[in-house]
Amino acid sequence: MNTAYVVGGGLAGLAAAVALAEKGRKVVLIEGAPQAGGRCRSYFDATLGQVIDNGNHFVLSGNYAVMSYLTAIGSRGGLIGPEKSRTSFVDLATGRRWTIAPDEGPIPFWLFDAARRVPDTGPLDYLPLFKLLFARADETIGDVLPASGALWEGLLHPFFIGALNTEPKTASAALAGALVRETFAKGGHAYRIRVAHPTLAAVFVDPALDFLRARGVDIRIGQRARALRFDGDRLAALATPDGEIALAGGDLAILAVPPWVATELLPGVVAPTEFRSIVNAHFKAAPPPGLPPMLGVIGGLVQWIFPFADRISITVSGADAIVDDDREALAKRFWADVAKVLRLSCDMPPWQVVKERRATFAATPEQARLRSRPQTRWSNLLLAGDWTDTGLPSTIEGAVRSGQKAAALALPKLSV
Repeated sequence: MNTAYVVGGGLAGLAAAVALAEKGRKVVLIEGAPQAGGRCRSYFDATLGQVIDNGNHFVLSGNYAVMSYLTAIGSRGGLIGPEKSRTSFVDLATGRRWTIAPDEGPIPFWLFDAARRVPDTGPLDYLPLFKLLFARADETIGDVLPASGALWEGLLHPFFIGALNTEPKTASAALAGALVRETFAKGGHAYRIRVAHPTLAAVFVDPALDFLRARGVDIRIGQRARALRFDGDRLAALATPDGEIALAGGDLAILAVPPWVATELLPGVVAPTEFRSIVNAHFKAAPPPGLPPMLGVIGGLVQWIFPFADRISITVSGADAIVDDDREALAKRFWADVAKVLRLSCDMPPWQVVKERRATFAATPEQARLRSRPQTRWSNLLLAGDWTDTGLPSTIEGAVRSGQKAAALALPKLSV
């Protein structure tokens, strides 16, 4: 039986390994870090005395690749969220609170109900969104949409900066259009918010590793691929700390690593070169009851609040302007927003701030053009990762799709 070597144990690599193992192929999963999961990992934080996520992530009910992946590993029940699409916001400047409540189907009757849309907007304000469906690859969102006004401030800016991790005015309109095509254009049934509980690892990572082990997958954690050796148009070997792994004639590899690692290992590979930061914070405090799984904040430093049973977490995307700030100073500013939104004491509880300096590639038209296809010029080497050309921005759904796509391309080449 030929072997598929999946290099990288983030969600792209896990998705590829799961898809191959599910089809009975022989798989070796190689991850250089001390644990799998990549950016979607969880760990015990000694400061808080509890397990927290490296960063806060959400998916949508219409993310079909994520749902198929979680179904395969048996953890789809770990996603929580409303039965119907509901997204709640608070404006810190005005104290105003509202909930976007779309119809489940694609016909947007909800736009004609002022109580279900963004305050101070009318039905016609939403029509320009459909221009994104036809955006050119060189256009930014600012080229296509009016980047001001109630709809922009109350929904579009927070949605797009959260999904693209790039200032929306300068972000790719084509990538934004892909999001609109799979969410707003399909109706509320496709964009019900889903958050992993109790942790990301408990839903996305640990069940996948259990699934792979049960199918005999050789999982090698802490074994970073240091170099690749080629022979003509084939990958011949992987160099690891334990020695060189030679690929037999029918073996192949899927390289599911960050773009900066891919460019070090592969001569001539094209990959994004600019990245954007995300800053997350976690507070050891029980949230008030009855909160949605994710709450948007307008007019503050905090952008999204995620309430968990034992902690309150926040996220700031596109965070380059604050990523170098003092951690305690950031925590105080974050808690001031949280306390105001949730009507809690101003006394800050135990906290942890997590900075991801290269969280995603910059989702600009220029950087989007640098995304590689899964196929390479080597016949037995494929690429995966949310930075590859998935048609989506750098999201969990994009990562999982990339892994599943690479697996689909690998399957015909692997004997059973």
